Formats: sequence, structure tokens, C-alpha cells
Amino acid sequence: MNRALFLDRDGVVNIEKDYVYKIEDFEFMEGIFELCKHYKNLGYLIFIITNQSGISRGFYSEDDFSRLSFWMLEEFAVHGISITKVYHCPHHPDISGECSCRKPHAGMLFEAQREFKVDLKNSVLVGDKERDIEAGINAGLCEMYLFDESHTVTNSKATKIVTNLNEIYMGN
Repeated sequence: MNRALFLDRDGVVNIEKDYVYKIEDFEFMEGIFELCKHYKNLGYLIFIITNQSGISRGFYSEDDFSRLSFWMLEEFAVHGISITKVYHCPHHPDISGECSCRKPHAGMLFEAQREFKVDLKNSVLVGDKERDIEAGINAGLCEMYLFDESHTVTNSKATKIVTNLNEIYMGN
């Protein structure tokens, strides 16, 4: 069984902006490459799991999302990091109906578990919204970090609330 690091995209991998789908709007979050290198060196597979309701809302297409994802994966590779796979949910419950992949549901994590023999209990999730943490709980993860740069979250179901990504692997 493989251990995995699951990362939300917007707000963890990149700076949160409304419906990022263009390369020129994508800015990597400070510390993301170091975080990924740390877990890569520990033998973890790395996955990005992201809700992308902008697709069902018609703000951008699956092709737009794929183009940005391909570029993002190349940038990770330049830093010596291999992302195992990017999972995304293109749905929005008010537009396309309910689904099992949209966080807080755990569908994307279960898909990674099936496809890559991931040991969910011994995997790690980093998200910036409570729905990310709930997806981890729903998948049976025991270690989850809520990334809150703004210092506004005081109560969460996360294992720990962090204000800097390096707090996760440096134990601060």
C-alpha cells in the first residue's frame, strides 16, 4: 500500500483567485515545492484533488483545465517533483446535480485509492477549506492540515491549522 499526500489546488498549490484557468493567472503558493519535496523524499505519492465548478458554470472548459494542469505538472517537474495524478470534480450541485466526487465527498480520494493502492489511513491531506478536511475525514484519513494564511480559522476538524506550508513538515 502507498502513502499519499493529497493537496487541494486553489489556495494550497496556487494562490486563490476566482476560477483560475489561465497560465498567466496561476501563481504557485510559497512553500509548495518544499512541502512536496519533503513528502516525495519520504516516499509518498502526490495527488492534487480539486473542485472545479467553473467548468459546469461555463467559465472555462475541460480543455482549458487540462491545458493549465499540464503546464502546472511541467512546473512541478522542473522542481524535481512528480505529481502522480490530478483529480478534479467539474460539477456543481445546483447546475449538474449531486455527485460523489465534489468535496466534501471523498470520491477523488477513493479513486486514487483504487487506482494507485493508496493507504488512506496513513496518508496526509492539505486543504484551505473545511470541505477539504471533511473529504479527508470521509475517506478515513487521520492526518489533515487546514492551511489558513489569514489566521481567521479558530475551530476546525483538521489535525492542525497552519498559517505557513512549512509548518506541516517542520513540525512548528
